[in-house]
Amino acid sequence: MKDIVTFLKENPVQYLSTVGPDGLPQVRPFQFMLEQDGRLYFCTSTQKEVYQSLQTHPYCELCTSSPSFAWIRVAGKAVFCDDPAIKAQILAQSPLVKSIYHTADNPIFTLFYLEHGRAMIGDFSGNPPRIFAF
Repeated sequence: MKDIVTFLKENPVQYLSTVGPDGLPQVRPFQFMLEQDGRLYFCTSTQKEVYQSLQTHPYCELCTSSPSFAWIRVAGKAVFCDDPAIKAQILAQSPLVKSIYHTADNPIFTLFYLEHGRAMIGDFSGNPPRIFAF
């Protein structure tokens, strides 16, 4: 898990792929927030299309790459939760999220983590990618 978290933190602009309302793939910029108890947490608004998409089709995949052309793919099932302690941690560490939602009790501020997760970190070295399950 440490390698996954490090890669995501070092490359903070990621792209989340979901199934859109029309049944077609949809990709959008996203950002990993934190890891706790082996879960990778993300946040969004209940008013965004991504929230509705993940409610209907909860499986998603996140991808990003480093300046040296290494990459990570992280996939799993989005499970929504509204843990106020985790929301508070995210607000404390992310000025961007705090500027949008202001407080942990904001009713449109929601969290999700990935369940049945898998990740792959690869590069162009010729070595096989590293595979992780969480």
